Amino acid sequence: MNKRILISGASIAGPTLAFWLARYGFQPTVVERAPRLRAGGNGVDVRDQAIEVVERMGIMPQIRAAGADVVGMAFLDGTGRSRARMDLQGTGDEVEIMRGDLARILYEATGGDIEYIFGDSIQSLEQDADGVRVTFERGENRRFDLVIGADGIHSTVRRLVFGPESRFLKYMEHYVAFAEADPALGENRWVTAYNEPGRMAGVYRSGNHTGAKANFIFHRAEPLDYDYRDAEQHKRLLRAAFADMSWQVPELLAGAMADPDLYFDSLAQVRMPSWSAGRVALVGDAAYCASPVSGCGARLGLIGAYRLAGELAAAGGDHHLAFQRYEEDFRKAVERMQQVGPNLRLMVPKSAVGVRLRNGVARSRILDSLAGMERITRPKTADPLPDYQYRSGAA
Repeated sequence: MNKRILISGASIAGPTLAFWLARYGFQPTVVERAPRLRAGGNGVDVRDQAIEVVERMGIMPQIRAAGADVVGMAFLDGTGRSRARMDLQGTGDEVEIMRGDLARILYEATGGDIEYIFGDSIQSLEQDADGVRVTFERGENRRFDLVIGADGIHSTVRRLVFGPESRFLKYMEHYVAFAEADPALGENRWVTAYNEPGRMAGVYRSGNHTGAKANFIFHRAEPLDYDYRDAEQHKRLLRAAFADMSWQVPELLAGAMADPDLYFDSLAQVRMPSWSAGRVALVGDAAYCASPVSGCGARLGLIGAYRLAGELAAAGGDHHLAFQRYEEDFRKAVERMQQVGPNLRLMVPKSAVGVRLRNGVARSRILDSLAGMERITRPKTADPLPDYQYRSGAA
């Protein structure tokens, strides 16, 4: 039945996949490079079919209780004066939650029966007719029936099995960083943002948390040459991009330089012709990252993991059939969610004229109307979420 399944990555898609695989009678093991759950990241959205997934997991009350409770976004000038505001509140069903909080809730939902290996990573994979031999960087070699990469945009599993990431990453001409910030620098329950042409710095202050997050985005036409794992290099690049910016940016940079969990990366999407090869498949950002500005990353991870586990259960562990159905049923929805609208242009205008125009439009409340329309017309998964427990006869 291909019961022994290794999952690489313990963020959103990985624990979700482990939860459902265990529910269907499989034996998942999760390996995570970090020594502990990653607490960093910014707000992510749980909406549309992702709400159904977490409701079926029984964790929607915990997610609602941990919601970020942010009501809007304020665009400031260099003196800190508000130039325009726009509403960010969603419908009554959807929830914005900090990525680290969602990862913790998903991890806790898997209970104590699932094996987690922290502080290790896959070094090599060798497939044969009966399974996959996995060499770990630190632990002993082991065999699994299947391996699933849920290890993010820079997926090790994808690189080992499908080739270098340069084949699959679509660069979006911007870089982004998230870090801890002094909450006194922001307004409670608001995202406050300051723009200079091609750059934005801001503070995300949740109404349901004591801390706050600093956000940085800057435009760059050509990709930087850097090591995505080198935290000190990330700090140098971020400092170089924002060192001469006014407002509260010096204070935000100081906080970012002191944050051991600083996140820095390019804005990019993952586009792949196939999400599986033999006994290995990909899920979440590893397979179809839509980028942080899409607002769809958590949703894709939750729904994709649910569907992949369900198809394996429905196919009785036949990975050939399950991987094929997973991709056929979900690819169109992924392609719709990867269609990023005007979010990036509104957040980071490339000229001073663009900044003034954006602020003027925001003051006119047109952006509020557009935001409301976007909530109605935003990409949705057309088909109902399958009930795999019924289809597979699992518990």
